[in-house]
Amino acid sequence: MKTSVLFLCTGNSARSQMAEGLLRHFAGDRYEVFSAGTQPVGLNPLAVEAMREIGADISAQRSKRVSEFDGIPVSAVVTVCDRVRESCPIFPMAGKTVHWSFDDPAAAQGSHEEKLAEFRRVRDLIAGRIRTEFLSAETPQA
Repeated sequence: MKTSVLFLCTGNSARSQMAEGLLRHFAGDRYEVFSAGTQPVGLNPLAVEAMREIGADISAQRSKRVSEFDGIPVSAVVTVCDRVRESCPIFPMAGKTVHWSFDDPAAAQGSHEEKLAEFRRVRDLIAGRIRTEFLSAETPQA
């Protein structure tokens, strides 16, 4: 049985969407990966653009409400924003729940390029955590 991971944030528009796409991109089909939000607002186009730059296409992902996962067993729930951590629903079917705190790139101000730079920065931080937490145990370290 595959390990299943649910990434949660408030809007399910950027951080959790990028985390879902990154784990799927790095691990292929070794994990069953989902994302959701407590107040979904739609997939942010800058998240799609930042992910496309590294060869990960998340354009077909959709923003989902966390209630879609009620009663579904998952191996891990990962909250990726502080607001959702405070209001995170209880997942009795989760093997573990962990919190990773990342800035919200959707809150960035400035030009398109300045906003995209923030999405890239957060994407790279999330990628680092995914490599450390999910992938480092799978492959021998050099």
